[in-house]
Amino acid sequence: MSAQTLLLSLFRYKAWADEGLTAGLTAVGERSAHAEFRTAIRILNHAHIVDRIFAANLQLTPHAYAATDPDEAPKPDSLFKAVKKTDQWYIGYIARLDEAELAAMIEFPFSDGMPGRMSREEMLGHIIAHGGYHRGEIGRIMTQLTRSSPRDTFTGYLHETEPARRERMR
Repeated sequence: MSAQTLLLSLFRYKAWADEGLTAGLTAVGERSAHAEFRTAIRILNHAHIVDRIFAANLQLTPHAYAATDPDEAPKPDSLFKAVKKTDQWYIGYIARLDEAELAAMIEFPFSDGMPGRMSREEMLGHIIAHGGYHRGEIGRIMTQLTRSSPRDTFTGYLHETEPARRERMR
């Protein structure tokens, strides 16, 4: 399996997991004004901002973010739409890259001003790991509020989206 094939699968999984998470948050938000819900939205907003910062870094363009955890988060519905749009952007972006572009090293400033240098593959790997970490945080909050959280495993995604390919041989 090529790096591009794996990254596409991981970003499709991320989009699937984000869809489940935002659907779960929508259900919680409709019946809750808990501070924990607002915390979950702030965490998701942070993860989204980091996704956008790295999208800019990958394209060698500046971004408009002064911080990764602003004082105010957008309205949940606006954030959920922006997350979905960004997830789709990453899938399309990765599909257009070749092996040399994936391996290319890029210099950029981290949000704290320190210099950074990573390959596109490393940046994309960071986005997957960072998003998974924060979805886990939000999942824990949702479990506290509702006693459950959306499914969020790569294996669950693969078995749900590729059932014929994943069935056991008998």
